[in-house]
Amino acid sequence: MTFDKKYIPLIIGVAIAAGVFIGGKLNFSDTSDRLFSSNSKKDKLNRLIDYIDYEYVDDINTDSIVDVTVNGILDNLDPHSTYIPKSELERVTNNMKGDFVGLGVNFYTYNDTITVIRTIEGGPSEKAGIKAGDRILMADGDSIFGREWSNADIIAKLKGEKGSKVKLSVFRKGEDKLLEFKVKRDVVPIKSVDAAYMLTDNLGYIKINRFAESTYKEFKRALDQLQDEGATQLALDLRDNPGGFLDIAQQIVDEFLEDDKLILFTKNKTGKIEKRFATRRGDFEEGDVYILINESSASASEIVAGALQDNDKGTIVGRRSYGKGLVQREMSLGDGSAVRLTVSRYYTPTGRSIQRPYDNGRSNDYYNDYYKRLSSGELDNAESIEIADSLKFKTPQGKIVYGGGGIIPDIFVPLNTSAKNETLNYLKRREYISNFVFEKLDKDRTIYEGVEADDFVANFEVSDDVVVKFQDFVNQKERTNITFVAYYDQMQRLIKSELAQQLYGSNIAEKILNETDDIIEEVILLSRGDDYLNIEVSEEQND
Repeated sequence: MTFDKKYIPLIIGVAIAAGVFIGGKLNFSDTSDRLFSSNSKKDKLNRLIDYIDYEYVDDINTDSIVDVTVNGILDNLDPHSTYIPKSELERVTNNMKGDFVGLGVNFYTYNDTITVIRTIEGGPSEKAGIKAGDRILMADGDSIFGREWSNADIIAKLKGEKGSKVKLSVFRKGEDKLLEFKVKRDVVPIKSVDAAYMLTDNLGYIKINRFAESTYKEFKRALDQLQDEGATQLALDLRDNPGGFLDIAQQIVDEFLEDDKLILFTKNKTGKIEKRFATRRGDFEEGDVYILINESSASASEIVAGALQDNDKGTIVGRRSYGKGLVQREMSLGDGSAVRLTVSRYYTPTGRSIQRPYDNGRSNDYYNDYYKRLSSGELDNAESIEIADSLKFKTPQGKIVYGGGGIIPDIFVPLNTSAKNETLNYLKRREYISNFVFEKLDKDRTIYEGVEADDFVANFEVSDDVVVKFQDFVNQKERTNITFVAYYDQMQRLIKSELAQQLYGSNIAEKILNETDDIIEEVILLSRGDDYLNIEVSEEQND
């Protein structure tokens, strides 16, 4: 049989197309009898979505079905592999990046109107002349107030490209007409260092709220500032810090450890081990370090605490940490969404895994571990902490440390009564304190003009009358009969701290809260050493 040579290019083209098709179907983990099968796991999901798209009797948003499917798959993995939908990815990315392009205002919607709580220092709005208490009514001629405007809608309206301008119409108390401002959008930092100041003449204090891309630079500026002020000891507060980037935690640990000290190591699915070492001279290798942790200190916070504890550097003070020893990597899903998938476990220098068990995956038992610890007495007594001898490790200097679920502190400090008070915690979650304080400030801000932050901390007092007014404020909102008689002192301090937050920022607010903080008091005593403690005991005996 013969054929015309003019068909040869056609035959070659068909062969190439067939090869491409087969290659696309090829799964090297499949057996040969499945090579031409369309019944793979991926095809099954794709086909089901197509059937729903084109054949299902009602119109269905298949994007939402895909979201549910992805979350359903992740539910069968570990508790920390998470799906980030397209609508959330930018916000999550900005939060971990440490900055965003915006106007530089802290605001909340008060009586359906955007109300400025504070302008960010040095930010676009402060430069333009916007002040705390201003109501932003219009943006580029469009009204942005009313019940139909959610916070997400407002942010979408106000955000834009760096360098672009937005015209804002602002109501300010005492002014006869609306004020007009042109604000040039710019990069606005998201602070991860809440506070940095001196606790004593030689003991500095830094509080970190997360480990974002910008955290190390913020931390280093704060550390340099404190050293300039005479800090030879440091309290690093990682309480309630949920973690973040492993590399940032590594850089911070490197400031305290000598060269070539092991910081941590990770192990992936194939058993590959990657070790991280201190790689350069840090600026605080000689100073005493106290790491403050609690039951909500997780992930990167635990990397810092574990690395220093296992290298016999510093003292861990507080309560057992959260217990997250899994490392996630963010992976794009191609449609603007992403998944943060657990790709390895990390281990402290002695070889400890501090990930607590998750046998039931994403069960309520895992997420409600705090209440389990509370009911077991662990938050009140170190002897109630469950430890396993099989997970015992030794540091180079012979100190015993344990794996199996969180970092156990060297010095235990029980949870205080006010922290366990459900009423106080409820009020914080509902932001009643911040709303009440804003209304108080909004009536007359002039009484605080010229008051320096240090003077406010030292001399300002919240009266019992203000606490009673706050009590009435809450009862009106909740239609209940809450009384604060048993904890007036705590309420006065919380209100004063929130006043400081809105007037001066987080550094002064934290300073006020820390004045009666049990863990801070313990650290100050430890920093003063045995000689000071012996003097205290001697004075008590003489009395």
